[in-house]
Order: sequence, then structure tokens, then C-alpha cells
Amino acid sequence: MPVRFQLLPLSCENSGRLYLYETPMKRMQGKTALITGAARGIGEAIARAYADEGARVWLSDIDTELGQKAAQTIGDNAKFIKLDVRVEADWQAAMAQIQSQGDALDVLVNNAGITGFENGLAAHDPEHASLEDWRAVHQTNLDGTFLGCKYAISAMRTRSQGAIINISSRSGLVGIPAAAAYASSKAAVRNHSKSVALYCAEQGLAIRCNSVHPAAVLTPMWEPMLGDGPDRQERMAALVADTPLRRFGRPEEVAAIALLLGSDEATYITGAEFNIDGGLLAGSAASPQAAD
Repeated sequence: MPVRFQLLPLSCENSGRLYLYETPMKRMQGKTALITGAARGIGEAIARAYADEGARVWLSDIDTELGQKAAQTIGDNAKFIKLDVRVEADWQAAMAQIQSQGDALDVLVNNAGITGFENGLAAHDPEHASLEDWRAVHQTNLDGTFLGCKYAISAMRTRSQGAIINISSRSGLVGIPAAAAYASSKAAVRNHSKSVALYCAEQGLAIRCNSVHPAAVLTPMWEPMLGDGPDRQERMAALVADTPLRRFGRPEEVAAIALLLGSDEATYITGAEFNIDGGLLAGSAASPQAAD
């Protein structure tokens, strides 16, 4: 871990002499980060992890009330900014606001996303999905990520360095028949991350871009499927039955990877992808042995 050195004077009877000691440096000290979809869930967890490690954090979301509340609970080094990732003018305004505060953007986390099931169950299979629903999912998940990368590169170009972290999904690596639009949009996020990484390298910029692929992480997004009835635990168990670790992931476990990728510990990592899936994509699901 990086360390910083600090000199402290000795007691008065030894005046004139100095101690040299070292303390761990916070991993995001001095950095400014913008996280989209940060009012709750994975985005909020990433914002908290960054702030805890010394970053100045801008939380963005379309839910102003929830976003402001999250920023307030994080503390003085967090601010909320309303940002609809689908709207290019919102990105321009957000970058201008961050710059007006004297901040230079170091890290962007493109986390905002939708499944298409926010308002209840709907047909999202390849045969019956409507074009309107297909486009709505891609507009948030893919267009939002494209715009974020576009404006982050421009903002980071002045210092020729930075980190872009795109939250994709396990669904971006495999087919999901009942959620074709979501899977397609997240697969595109994965591929676009690699294009961004290569483009920045070709431009001679030390701007890294990587994608993170969570599987079943317990966030409010899952609530419509889990419900609050007496069978909730059974539903949870069924949804992770094919996961070798037999449980949902936690938002802070995703935040830990985002923290690494946003820090100076990952300066040689770009164009990579990170699965956080409890072993789901490692191969055939593991069957735990029965206890003796």
C-alpha cells in the first residue's frame, strides 16, 4: 500500500530533533470521482467506499431526493448532482459544474442502468419485446455509458490521465432469453469499454477503462422479484441456486473492485473485465458436499 511520510517534533527536552514515521495513505486521497446511479444500491456503495478512502465524490441520479439524502449521509466530501445519463445536455452541465468547483475529474463510474422490469413484468424475450422497450433499456444502459465515456475522456484529457469504470453485468457475458434487451445492452457496455481503453492508449492518454460484471447482487433492483411475503427466503434461495457460493453478492463487494480500479494501484489495468458472480461463470455449478 502507498505510504506518506510525516515529520513530527520530539518533546521539548529533545527540541530540534525530528521523528520520521509513516502512515497508510488513503487509496483515493486527492481524487475527484463522479458516480452515476448513485442514489442507492451499487452506485451508493461505490460512492461510500471512495469517500471513505479520501475521494471527493459527486453522486448523480435522476432521483433527486434519494440522491441528496445519500450524499448527506456520506459527509462533507460528497455532493449530489442531478444527471439523466440519457441526456447529453445533462452530461455537459454536470462536467461544467464539477469544473466550476475547481475539481478535475479523476474517476468516472458509469453505474446507472435499468433492467426494463422496473414497472412490473413485461415481455423482453427476442420474439415479443417491443421496440420501444428495447430502445428504452439501451438508451439508459448503453447510450448513457457512451455519453459518460465521451465526456469523461474530454474532461480527463487536460491531465492525460484518469479511470473510467463501466458497470456491466454477468448478463453481458451470456444470453438471457427473458431479458434480451438488458443482456444486449450490457454486452455492448463490455465491448465499448475495450474500445475506449484502446482509443485512449492510441491517443497517448493514461486514461484507463475497464468493465465490472456483477451477477446477483442484492440491491433494490431485485425487490420486485423477491417481494416481502413469507416465501421471500425461498425465492432468494431459488435465484442463487445455480451460483456455486449459494448466496447473493453484496454491493460493498462490487465497490471493492471499483475502488481498486479507480486507485493508483491499477495503473496498468485497462481494457479488462472483472466478474463478481460467486463462481457462476467458472464452469458447471459446484454442489456443496453434505456435512458429516
